[in-house]
Amino acid sequence: MTLWFVFALMTVAAIFAVLWPLGRAGRGQSGGSEVAVYKDQLAEIERDLAAGLIAAPEAEAARIEIGRRLLAAAGSESAPDGSEPAPDGKSSLNTSSLKWRRAAAVLALVGLPLVAILVYVPLGSPRLHDFPLAQRDRAPGMQQSLETMVAQVEQHLEKNPTDGRGWNVLAPVLERLGRYDEAVRAYRNSLNYNGESAERRSDLGEALLAAAGGVVTAEAKAEFERAHALNAEEPKANYFLGLAAEQDGRKDDAAAIWRGVLAKAPPDAPWRALVQSSLARVGGGSAAPALSDDTIAAAKDMSEGDRGAMIRGMVERLANRLKQNGDDVDGWLRLVRAYVVMGERDKARGALSDAREAVANDAERLRQLNEGLKNLGLDG
Repeated sequence: MTLWFVFALMTVAAIFAVLWPLGRAGRGQSGGSEVAVYKDQLAEIERDLAAGLIAAPEAEAARIEIGRRLLAAAGSESAPDGSEPAPDGKSSLNTSSLKWRRAAAVLALVGLPLVAILVYVPLGSPRLHDFPLAQRDRAPGMQQSLETMVAQVEQHLEKNPTDGRGWNVLAPVLERLGRYDEAVRAYRNSLNYNGESAERRSDLGEALLAAAGGVVTAEAKAEFERAHALNAEEPKANYFLGLAAEQDGRKDDAAAIWRGVLAKAPPDAPWRALVQSSLARVGGGSAAPALSDDTIAAAKDMSEGDRGAMIRGMVERLANRLKQNGDDVDGWLRLVRAYVVMGERDKARGALSDAREAVANDAERLRQLNEGLKNLGLDG
């Protein structure tokens, strides 16, 4: 409210600054000084004549001219006061013009803010709150702005079809808009004009997968295999090769691929939660996802009771660690899954609630957690 009040004051001040001179009565340019100047000139002529500096005829001519100017100046100064209206009606015109200027000033002072309000109320949204940062990409105008940008880039590419950078920019936007067939074409052109790379092959494969409704088709798998051949550690290609194995019913192969991806993944990789949840979905090769591969191998030689005790001990240590540091989304997913596998549904629900509370202030971690829980079938 204070901000709007300040804006209103600034508007009024600006209008006054522009219109104030229009409402003031005109004054003589010299304010009486012309009459005084002409009188001084007459006195100076008399002094020059007495000193013999000018001849009498020249002095007389100068007196006549200065006297004429003196009378004109005296008449123009007396007209605005209304004592002697000017014979040509200029005083009336000046008075009328002054009234119109004042009327225009008042009209502008009142009318401009009123017109602004009348235009803003039906078109603006004075009660619309700011969009949170996480929701700005879903703002009503965002889709339209993306469509506009796409149209502009497409027009550019019609004239410059070999612009690889343009295809590189256009392809992911088309994919985001759900125009998957067009995105596939754009990724192919990006490969043609930018050259081979594992990332571009993976992006093309992902677009083919999206166009097929999430199924890793033979064509998409071929692109991921090409990307893997170019860079064996390309995470997107490896993830979708694991997904292809899962869709083919080869869950052990999928788990092995995803374990390899996680083993080489940076700790802060944004896609760790997705790979971890996918690994948990296929069983991960273990009853409890909190266990590492080395621990699983060691547990094979234990009795059933010892193995269960070891697993419970590790789960408890994981739970205690998460109480101290709740930022580990992968850890929360492993803990919830472990409780489910052990049949302790109440503890699983409690861990789920604790996890959401721990990452509630971090939108990205909360998104990763919810996505992982959804893939586990535990989002409820």
